[in-house]
Amino acid sequence: MYGTYRYPCTIEEESISIEVTEEGGLIVYRRVCGDEERELIISSPGGELIINPVEPVNLPKNITRFLEIEFDTFVMSPESEDLIYLTYPIEIGVFLKTGKSASLIDIFSQVPAKYSLYGSPRAGEIVRWHKSDIFRNLPETDNMREGGISLKITNPERKIVEVSKAVFDSYGMKIFYNDWYATMSAEMKLMPKDEAETRFLNAPIIEGTEGIIELYYGRDIPMVGKFYRMGWGY
Repeated sequence: MYGTYRYPCTIEEESISIEVTEEGGLIVYRRVCGDEERELIISSPGGELIINPVEPVNLPKNITRFLEIEFDTFVMSPESEDLIYLTYPIEIGVFLKTGKSASLIDIFSQVPAKYSLYGSPRAGEIVRWHKSDIFRNLPETDNMREGGISLKITNPERKIVEVSKAVFDSYGMKIFYNDWYATMSAEMKLMPKDEAETRFLNAPIIEGTEGIIELYYGRDIPMVGKFYRMGWGY
């Protein structure tokens, strides 16, 4: 389903269908995802649709820009680093491209959104929550539902530590995709007082995968930083 399409067109995969037709001189966009439907009138008769995975923090509405991935406790030796793989939930964006510009017109997902609180009720962050297994290699996933993250964890401390979650700022996400995978590459540096820093790398895990249209550019939201400081434990 991911890719660029000139319309009129019909795109179907699993429980998702997208159709752009001309009706009475109007260009009509219709999308069905499970039980959810959306219909729009498009003014541009000569455009294209670009469909790609987007930062998974937008549904059912803009509640947060943070993603928390929880996993089984991972024990880190003193002064060590390790590479693990996790999964994350997929949200799919549809962009209308006319000329050199592309604007978001639709976003949907086959994965129900779950939210949680990271930190204290007064000062913590609302986060999109996802539970993942831990993998040694990039897992095989349904790339319309889940993507894969490579996470390099560094423990510079002179003690054994236990890690069971990572929180990320979606403004720094760099998602790459093809017909089989939607992936991200990230780093997590553990710090004193049970704090950590996470950041994404602008580097594909799989050679030949394509970068997405990043949603904060599509919505004119400025980039605010490369790191996220986890201040309430990991």
